Amino acid sequence: NHIWEYILDLRRKKDITIFLTTHYMDEAENCDRIAIIDRGRIIALDTPDNLKKSVGGDVITLDTADNEKAQKIIESRFGRQVAIQNGALRFEIEDSDRFIPQLFSKLDMEVISINARRPTLDDVFLNLAGRAIREESADALGIARAVVRARRMRGRS
Repeated sequence: NHIWEYILDLRRKKDITIFLTTHYMDEAENCDRIAIIDRGRIIALDTPDNLKKSVGGDVITLDTADNEKAQKIIESRFGRQVAIQNGALRFEIEDSDRFIPQLFSKLDMEVISINARRPTLDDVFLNLAGRAIREESADALGIARAVVRARRMRGRS
């Protein structure tokens, strides 16, 4: 936290550009402009607010007694692309306050939980890259562990 206070104070007092790299989107929120890089390529460059607006509405997370059936209903009746993330359905909608009552009237099943929220930079990355940063980090960690194991095995032979 002290580092961020120092960085923001330095930017204000010295009126300088600071380049920062982070995997933590809550840290990126402090930036004036963000370049999202996926596999070495810049895939988006804009302000945090504009990037979040590009998601296209509120993010709905829904868990039902039958997520597969609910996914088909949402895609066919509401024309939404639905992803399954952490065992729950995830999709975007322009106006969640109006949509949720319509959804409940069309779903003929138990709703375990529903959450509507404004988009985050994590949602932006997920939409642009097709996967969450945590998934990418987990893949990189798995690769690093495999490399270490291979090096250890070579040392034993």
